[in-house]
This record gives sequence, structure tokens and C-alpha cells, in this order.
Amino acid sequence: MIEVKGVKIYWLGHAGFRIAGEGKTIYIDPFKIKGGPAADIVLVTHSHFDHLSIEDIRKISSPKTLLIGPKECEARFRQLGLEHKLVKPGVTMDVSGVRVEAVPAYNVGKSFHPKVDGKVGYVVTVGGVKIYHAGDTDRIPEMASIKPDVSILPVGGTYTMSAEEAAQAAKDIGVGIFVPMHYGSIVGGKSDAERFRSIIGENAVIMEPEE
Repeated sequence: MIEVKGVKIYWLGHAGFRIAGEGKTIYIDPFKIKGGPAADIVLVTHSHFDHLSIEDIRKISSPKTLLIGPKECEARFRQLGLEHKLVKPGVTMDVSGVRVEAVPAYNVGKSFHPKVDGKVGYVVTVGGVKIYHAGDTDRIPEMASIKPDVSILPVGGTYTMSAEEAAQAAKDIGVGIFVPMHYGSIVGGKSDAERFRSIIGENAVIMEPEE
């Protein structure tokens, strides 16, 4: 867990995170979790099984939980029977004082996450802290303008950036703390996170997954 200005960020393994601040609990892409505090908001970056897991969302949802994700998630969201809102890159909404902005996430030169699909990352602002979860993406020019307090970047390679590419993306962003993700489950290992940190230096934080 890391804490920035009273906002706590927990890594749940793979690309899953929980953010707690201002009395709100926000999950992003929960996958293979045991459970946890009930979610006010669940953000889903895209419909791949390791990001949109009905089983895992059920573990942390209540009748008051709001689901947010791109259009490709709609059919699966309906299975959960919860309120949901669909987003595409560039859409911003305020949910009970939490600012949620959907931003582009796509591959360059590989076909797993084409730009045309409209898959997303998120910039979540809670308690004055701006947190960027990049989703499944390569290094893309849109990253450089975000300027968050915390950037959560995939480093596992194959489907996303490699550690070296993520380090270049971190340099593009240029500010804040950098947290590597998307390793240790489907693809990539801790050595990728360590390689990322070796390039970035003290502004990179390798988190341990919460049980």
C-alpha cells in the first residue's frame, strides 16, 4: 500500500487496484481477489478476462456499486444487474465527488488492444490526488499531458509495454510516483518491475499485492 495525501492505493495483483479516500472505495480491474471492502465504484479498462472478471466484481459489489467501462463491457455489465455507465476516451464524469476521466489505452505495432476499440485507462482524482491507471497500453503520446501524482503503468510486455518502454513513458509523464503493474499473473515477473525501477530510480515504487 502507498499513501499520498491521505489517499491509500492498494495493489491487488496483476492490473487490479483499490483506492480509498474521502470515504470512497474505488476498484480498478479486480482479478483473482479474495474479497475486500464494498466498492462505491468499479472501473474496468476493457473486456479481456483478466480485467473484466464478473466473479471478482461480485466479491466486492453491493446494490449501490456503480460500474464504469467502455462499450465493449456493456453485455457483461448487464449480467451483474448493477447500475453502469459507459465511457470512451475523453469522457469525464463526477461520481459523488470522485472525478473519473477515461483516457486512451492502445497498442502500437501489435494487435491485442487496437486504438479503434476504444479501450481505456483512467485518471481518478479523489481527495485532491490524481491517479493514472494506464490500462493495457503501449507508450502513447497522450500520456505526456496527464501529469498525475501517481502513474500506474504496465511493464510485463507481450500485450503491453515492456519495462524499458514503460520507463520511457514515465519520462514522458515526468512527474509524480510510478508504480509498475501487469506482471506476475498472466505475463511478466517481478524482474520486469525491478528493471523498470532500475531505470526510473527512487520515484518508482514496487508494491506488494494485498491478500
